[in-house]
Amino acid sequence: MITVEELEDKLAEPSDELVHELAKVSGDIAILGVGGKMGPSLAKLARNAVLKGGLSKRIIGISRFSNEKARAELEAAGIETISCDLLNDQELMSLPDVENVIYMAGNKFGTTGREHFTWAMNTYLPGRVAEKYKNSRIVVFSSGNVYPFTPVSSGGADESVTPEPIGEYAQSCLGRERIFEYHSHKNGTPMTIYRLNYAIDMRYGVLLELARAVYEGRPIDLTMGFVNVIWQGDANAIALRCLAECTSPPNLMNVTGPETVSIRWAASEFAKRFDIAALFEGKESETALLNNAAKSHQRFGYPSVSLLEMINWTAEWVKSGGEVLNKPTHFQERKGKF
Repeated sequence: MITVEELEDKLAEPSDELVHELAKVSGDIAILGVGGKMGPSLAKLARNAVLKGGLSKRIIGISRFSNEKARAELEAAGIETISCDLLNDQELMSLPDVENVIYMAGNKFGTTGREHFTWAMNTYLPGRVAEKYKNSRIVVFSSGNVYPFTPVSSGGADESVTPEPIGEYAQSCLGRERIFEYHSHKNGTPMTIYRLNYAIDMRYGVLLELARAVYEGRPIDLTMGFVNVIWQGDANAIALRCLAECTSPPNLMNVTGPETVSIRWAASEFAKRFDIAALFEGKESETALLNNAAKSHQRFGYPSVSLLEMINWTAEWVKSGGEVLNKPTHFQERKGKF
């Protein structure tokens, strides 16, 4: 897999399980914030699942669409698009009513110095969306950043762990959850709070950052010595399948791969594939930002793409000079400054 076309095709392959579960969920699907890193592939996956199952569902992608090329690609894939500034209340309220909403809108990078905008996107806007779509099912994209750091031997934070967000971005993510939760209690809106750490695409993600550092001979900071990762196609499929898991009060769902991945080990795996030495600096801390996704694995099964497959694909991508998005994850951040 060395071309964007091959990657997009792989990300948009629907499983039989996804088709089966979407068939049980009535109504069309609107994806708010479809223009982000994961949105286009999620929309295409949903559309392909609808086609594969012969289902009668519209897939509607909603975004500001500052990138017209991205909008054209979605429309070519059979996805309806609507240009909307979600912070413009008149535009938001004019959106079509649908039975199912995937809420992906938010702001992370550039928070420092623009904290007001991050809070508006992540905490104010959810209240307006929850009111607009109070009669819908809503899957709310959130983040494992709402959890405290946990000992690396603990297996990570599961859904029973009380949130302790570090920094304003993570605090605003918890704010997003609480606002949606309030409206779920108020209106009986069924929701799933979808806490994700970290989705992997050949063009961005933790593994790409490690692979490029090894390939380019740059030292890797080991302070945040462990992470969780999941193939973006699996993460998107779980998000869509979570429509069938929405409840009031909201259902909490951690989403990531099953492994606590050692940064040192992963970098060493890339070094083997590149036949060069990995360089390290610092020492692994005793804690890290880790999710325990046992609940989602019990419900949806283990991810279809394994960790070693992701490493192999990423190594091939880097060696072939594949396209990158230049959107670093900042997974090393321990003080919450994004």
